[in-house]
Amino acid sequence: MTDFLNINYLKSGTARQQKAFEVLNENLILQKLSEFTPVLVGTIPINIDISSSDLDIACYWKDKNHFIELVRKNFSEENNFHIYEKEISVNEAVVANFFTNDFKIEIFGQNLPVQEQFGFRHMIIEAEILEENGEDFRQQIITLKKLGIKTEPAFAQLLHLKGNPYEALLNFKKI
Repeated sequence: MTDFLNINYLKSGTARQQKAFEVLNENLILQKLSEFTPVLVGTIPINIDISSSDLDIACYWKDKNHFIELVRKNFSEENNFHIYEKEISVNEAVVANFFTNDFKIEIFGQNLPVQEQFGFRHMIIEAEILEENGEDFRQQIITLKKLGIKTEPAFAQLLHLKGNPYEALLNFKKI
């Protein structure tokens, strides 16, 4: 299994993964977030992205206000910068979005270690499922995503999972 905690795997990946590696490094995005253990999560790392897919960066903060301050300091001048707070399964989250080098970037932070966050856990489970089910399954996921179906619901549909697709996927494979 790929070590998703280190983005070096992107260097030998698809053209889009290689471009993501360049953008993250040229803009020092992960370095600017380094105190929050940033990890690239989502569809690009596992090669099920579509043209509208963004670079999702999960972060772990212990002090929400410090995280917000640092994100604003480093990224507020980027195109279409927006930052907001929300709650996900009783956990506070801070989300920042902006555009750089033809990529939409989403920085997602919670007071929860990244490896315990849903985005990371979903990605690991999806990577395992993709590995087990092969290229045809991967292409079916991409097709559903191009039709506007979000990633977790697409997996749930193909795997015939019932109920909330986000929870069903977490229960499908325990990590």
